[in-house]
Amino acid sequence: MSASDTAARIAIREHRIPTPDSRPYICCPGPDGRLWFCESGAAKIGCLDLDSGVFREFALPTPDSTPIGIIAGADGALWFTENTANKVGRITTDGHITEFAVHTPASGPNGIVLGPDGNIWFSQTDAGQVARVTPDGGVTEFARGFTPGCRPLSPVSRDGAVWFSEAQASQVARVTPDGDVTEFPIPSPDSQPRAMAVHPDGSIWFVETSANALGRIDAGGRITEHPVPIPGASLRGVTVALDGELWFTANAANRIGRMAPDGSMLGSYPIPTSGSGARCIATMADGRIVFTCHDTGTIGEIVKGRGA
Repeated sequence: MSASDTAARIAIREHRIPTPDSRPYICCPGPDGRLWFCESGAAKIGCLDLDSGVFREFALPTPDSTPIGIIAGADGALWFTENTANKVGRITTDGHITEFAVHTPASGPNGIVLGPDGNIWFSQTDAGQVARVTPDGGVTEFARGFTPGCRPLSPVSRDGAVWFSEAQASQVARVTPDGDVTEFPIPSPDSQPRAMAVHPDGSIWFVETSANALGRIDAGGRITEHPVPIPGASLRGVTVALDGELWFTANAANRIGRMAPDGSMLGSYPIPTSGSGARCIATMADGRIVFTCHDTGTIGEIVKGRGA
């Protein structure tokens, strides 16, 4: 099958969020089968039932809090970061919200993940450190061992540790549950690593926004880089599909890309609405792939035709 044949079988459906200027950022599958996402411009948490197209939105207690990261916890609820409010929050699937203050002032809570210890871990990007929050809201911060000014971002969990991209330092960091930090330099300088995703083979893939590439770090800490042939793409999000393929957002190019696990490019697909500002991309439990369009206030959905 040729690349053009495959492209003909890929379409993108857009779902408009009811609130104007919602500016959706990170999204994740929820325990209820819906897609949950942060509305960074509206200080709301939203969710979408992809089958019905119905949205629900929940206003946060703190206005102008700029929610960014969100993840499903081990307790059946969603946990999220409030970047400008310097808080981390918890929301149940019926919309009950609890907020917890972070100790370090103006730390910039950002990416968030369920850790191997059952706790929630998140990056404190502006403070150059990370933190852990227990189910009852107890926050512990870890600063020792990070390169100064590293700006940790999107975390993932692998091999009993939490891994963070370090945007400013062009590194990937591994943090144990005790807070011990090991950093791995990316070959390309000033690569600006951001979103990360764990592959079934045990590797971690991540976008290199400034290097226009996808990076891969294997179980032994070795990093390989795979150039993306989309000029000036400004890669932002990456997810692993159920078949092991990598799908990613090319923000500046207004496209969605697709790469094989060996690094070969499988295609790229235009987002119907121009200037969408594609950010996070996620794989649902049923295999559907969805992404946030920060600048147009929509949720994109990859629709695969027969044979794609």
